[in-house]
Amino acid sequence: MLHTVVGLAAPVEMTLEESIAMALKNNSAIKLANMARDSAEQAIDVAKGAKGATVTLTHSDARLKNTGSSYNKFANNITVGMNLYTGGQTESAIESAKLSLKVSDLSVEESKQQIKLNATTTYFTVLQTQNAVKADQETVDQMTVHLANVQAQYAVGTVAKTDVLASQVALANYQQVLTKAHNSYDVAVASFNNVVGLPLSSDLILKDNLKHEKYTMSFADSIKYALEHRPEAIQTKYNIDIAKETMKSAQGAKLPTVTAAASTGWSDTNFPGTDNNTWSIGLTATWTPFDAGVNNAKIKRADSAVQTAIETAKQTKDTIELAVRTAYLTMTEAEKRIDTSQVTVEQGQENLKIAQVRYSAGVGTNTDVIDAQVALTTAKMNYIQALYDYNTGKAQLEKAMGISVTGK
Repeated sequence: MLHTVVGLAAPVEMTLEESIAMALKNNSAIKLANMARDSAEQAIDVAKGAKGATVTLTHSDARLKNTGSSYNKFANNITVGMNLYTGGQTESAIESAKLSLKVSDLSVEESKQQIKLNATTTYFTVLQTQNAVKADQETVDQMTVHLANVQAQYAVGTVAKTDVLASQVALANYQQVLTKAHNSYDVAVASFNNVVGLPLSSDLILKDNLKHEKYTMSFADSIKYALEHRPEAIQTKYNIDIAKETMKSAQGAKLPTVTAAASTGWSDTNFPGTDNNTWSIGLTATWTPFDAGVNNAKIKRADSAVQTAIETAKQTKDTIELAVRTAYLTMTEAEKRIDTSQVTVEQGQENLKIAQVRYSAGVGTNTDVIDAQVALTTAKMNYIQALYDYNTGKAQLEKAMGISVTGK
């Protein structure tokens, strides 16, 4: 019943921006990234807790025997404790948690940018396959008209039977191409619906078109922007700082720690034990000058983590530059094909008209018409492909540069 209702529902009209907004709202990757971000935020409170006071309540029940007599003992104790100095370990843990939250925020942004790219690419794929269906349908219609013309001329004996057969074969081939185009469109629609969170069988009316909007930023500026704004690039800087804070914490473990504690208690032979009050208050300093080299090993491991983070940052920088370069070159190459393929379409249309007129006048061949139709269809597909490659390449470039979903 649900499928029936969906099938009878009106087509969903969407712009590209509406598609991106819906994908961001419905995609589970964003929800998971936000959950990880919330966990990182809670980790800050956990780290800060080490600087606060702790209160411990203790109650014990015991049966004792002393010099031949047995008795009960009930005791209650309240202890308040606080770390006064930890060699900087607590402070480093807090700072690491804050930096980790920034890394998580960037992960959320990176997820949003990826979802934007997925929605944009699938949107353009629907438009591409839609235009391909239209072009193939035009070809089938034109070949149908041409076949009728050939059959009419054959009926009056002005053309050979081979022209009819060749035209029928050409039409059948294009009908198969049209069938495949329809299937590609259906698959593209289902993929788009999956990305944005619509039922897979939803029909679409896309309000935007494949078009050529000039990209104005230079290649050098695109690289510079990416290194300053790409979430992964900024994350590597924070990861270096986190590794350095871990180093500080390991070094701080070699220093003394100082804690303050105050306690009071009551004990008695009768439950719950509220007599015989005692109390204490004091400071405790702890220092471990030798631990079999365990902490020195931790320091070395932390230093290795710092160097690893630095090298990872360099590698990430190279990866980002390569991604921007690839996307930029892909986009500009497609841009050059747009103008040339558009001219080719116009020439192909003119060539087909000439071939049709020549054939009708008896001075051209059927092969000339079929070849002209093939050339025109190819030109149309090349133009559609160039527009698709340009728009998706531009979307890839924006993702590689780290342009946010708000476009800032």
